[in-house]
Amino acid sequence: MKELFPARDSLVNKISYYHLLLFLACLPFDRFYSHIILISFIIHTLIHFNRQQVKPVFTLSVLVLQSVFFVTVFSTFYAVNKSAGYSEWGKQITVLLFPLVFCLSSFDLKKYRPSLLLGFSLVCAATIAYLYFDAIHIIRHYKLPFSTIFSTAFVNHNFSEPINIHATFLSMQVVIALVYLLSVLIKEKSLNYKVLYITCIFFLFAGVIQLCSKSVFICLFLAINLVIPFFLLDGHKRRNFMIVTASVSIILIAGIFKSGTFRERYISDLKSDLTESTIGESSESRLARWQVTGELISIHPITGYGAGSEVGLLQKAFYERKYYSSFLHQLNAHNQYLSFLLKSGIIGLLIYIATLIAGFRMAIKRKDPLFFTFMLLIAIVSASENILDVDKGIIFYAFFFSFFTFSSQMRGRGQLTIKKLYMK
Repeated sequence: MKELFPARDSLVNKISYYHLLLFLACLPFDRFYSHIILISFIIHTLIHFNRQQVKPVFTLSVLVLQSVFFVTVFSTFYAVNKSAGYSEWGKQITVLLFPLVFCLSSFDLKKYRPSLLLGFSLVCAATIAYLYFDAIHIIRHYKLPFSTIFSTAFVNHNFSEPINIHATFLSMQVVIALVYLLSVLIKEKSLNYKVLYITCIFFLFAGVIQLCSKSVFICLFLAINLVIPFFLLDGHKRRNFMIVTASVSIILIAGIFKSGTFRERYISDLKSDLTESTIGESSESRLARWQVTGELISIHPITGYGAGSEVGLLQKAFYERKYYSSFLHQLNAHNQYLSFLLKSGIIGLLIYIATLIAGFRMAIKRKDPLFFTFMLLIAIVSASENILDVDKGIIFYAFFFSFFTFSSQMRGRGQLTIKKLYMK
C-alpha cells in the first residue's frame, strides 16, 4: 500500500502524480471535480514544461487517440445545426487534450501506473460499498425486508442514483478496477493484501451485478474467462483459473435466471430492446430507435448530417412515428456506431472502427489485459450507448485510451514494462 504515497521523486512529479490520483478518485462522482483537477493538471504541466522531455506529438498513435474529435470537427463544417456541432467540440475536447498533455508532461506514467490504478480500484470499491450502505440504510429506515435490495428499486440507475451517475458508465469504471485487482491478486504473496483485494473484488463484482448493465456484464464475462487467463497465465495455472471462473460464471448466470428482478433486467429487457415496437406502447425499444436512425442514415450515407444533428433529426422522426416516449425524453440512437453513421456517414464510422482496431492491436502487441478489457468495453458498450455524447463516457474514453497507450509502451530505460508489471 506504500506505493500509493510515493516518497522518492521530485516535487514536480509528486504533484503530477497526486493530480492524476485525485482525478481518478473523482471519476465516479460529479464531473465538476474531475474537470477542475484536469484543468489544474494542465496548468501544472505547462508551468513545468521541459522541451527536452517532450514526447513526439505528431505520431500515428496520438492521431488514433484524437481521431474521433477530428471527425466531429470535420463534420461540423456541413452540419445542419452548427451551434450544436460546436457544442460537441466542447464536450469532446478532452479527447484532444489528454494525448497532448501526456506528450508534454515529463511525468512517468509507466512507473506510476500500478499505483494510480490501485488507488482508482480502491475508490471504486469504496464507492460501491457506500452505495450498498445507502441502500441498506433506506431499507432499514422504512423497515423493509432485506431482500428488497434485490428489487427494481435498488438496481441499475436506482442503485447509482445517490452519486448521480449513469449505471452503465459507473459499471465500466468498476470493470476496469475489478480486472486490475484480479491481475494483482494472481501474483500477490502477502495474505493481508490478498484479503484486501478479495474483499474489494467482492464488492466490485456485486456492484456490476447490481448495476445491471447488460453490455458491461458481457465485457466482464469475457475479461474474466478469456482475457485474464490468456494474457497473464499459462499451463496448468491458466487451466485451473478458467475452470474456477467458468464455474463461478455458471452459478452466477443460474442465479440471474432464478431471481425475478435480475432475470427481468438481464433477459427480459434484452428481449424487449431487440423487439419491434408498436404504436401506443409506453416506451419504445432500442431496435425501434435504431430502425428510425437507419432510415435517416440511408438518405445521407456517405457524409451524414454533420456533428450535433442527431437529437434534432431523431426528435422529428420520433414524433412522426408517434414514438412519444423517445420524443419526450429526447433520446439519441443509443448506438455509437449508428451515431457516427448519422452524423459523419460511412467515413466517420470507418475512422471509428479503425481506431478501435488500432487499440485492440496495441493491447495485444503489448500483452496488456487492462488495455484489452478497456477496448472490449468501448467496442461492446458502443452497440447500446452513445459513449461519446455524454461527459462520463467521453472522459472514460479520452483518459483511459491515452493512459493505457502511454503507460504500456514498451520503450525507455528504467521504465516499468508490462512484462515487469504482470510477470513474476
